[in-house]
Amino acid sequence: MSRILTKPGLRDRVQAVVLARRPCRGRAASRPRLSVCDDSCVDHSNDHVPGAPVRSGVPEHGRIPKYYAVKVRIASLVEELGHGSTIPTERDLAERYGVARETVRQAVRELVLEGRLRRQGRGTVVAGPKLEQPLSLASYTEGVRRQGRTPGRTLVSLDRFPCPPALATEIGLALGEPVWHLERVLLADDERVGLESTYVAVARVPRLDTEFDPDSSFYVYLRARGIEFGDADERVETVLATPREALLIGTPPALPMLLIHRVSRDTEGRPLERVRGLYRGDRFSFTARLRG
Repeated sequence: MSRILTKPGLRDRVQAVVLARRPCRGRAASRPRLSVCDDSCVDHSNDHVPGAPVRSGVPEHGRIPKYYAVKVRIASLVEELGHGSTIPTERDLAERYGVARETVRQAVRELVLEGRLRRQGRGTVVAGPKLEQPLSLASYTEGVRRQGRTPGRTLVSLDRFPCPPALATEIGLALGEPVWHLERVLLADDERVGLESTYVAVARVPRLDTEFDPDSSFYVYLRARGIEFGDADERVETVLATPREALLIGTPPALPMLLIHRVSRDTEGRPLERVRGLYRGDRFSFTARLRG
């Protein structure tokens, strides 16, 4: 079993790894692969910051890419600057850490993909904390409001069409039965963070096109009409957005997305809705409470 020692100064020591690039020598090199070497000759730190990856990304041989050491240093700077602050330019960071601008560029690119930084105009600023959305039958509106943010939605389309075979199987409808497709861009404090498609039988909500406010919660609308949720099946996966989806959400096509598929049922066990929710991987995390 690996042994993890907690000592301060991870970031400075990781930076020293790249500058020194010394091989692990002596008895440390002969230890089993899963052991954590604590010899004085070793090139990596044994520190483990709570919540961080085990051994903070340093492999057993103790050698790490130069960009990663720079990334750790910039991450430390991000914590000091705080939400909304602009980080130094690539040129300034390269001079500060004594590396090439391309090394800084790769480090910053990863921090952007992780959601710790975001592009703003021609600069890069510290991003706020990710939105935590519970994996439950709570609406998007409820989840965002719990975190002190203002939820919103922008209507893309509300269409009525005959139910195709695959959808008919999922939500228990007859082939060709009328179905609503509600597509909306999800907002948090006016920032576009996702895209949601909802499919529901016209028979369940026949006046959806005239009664429903597209900027409001669909779940609240259903409950106001006596329709209660019972349970749901949900599946989460990572994907890349299509060019259309990336344009609607306002993100680069290469940004990882979290895709949620949900089929909800009412209290009588009848299928109620089919939802496809696409969320920005740099702005969202999902939580679940598990019981044994």
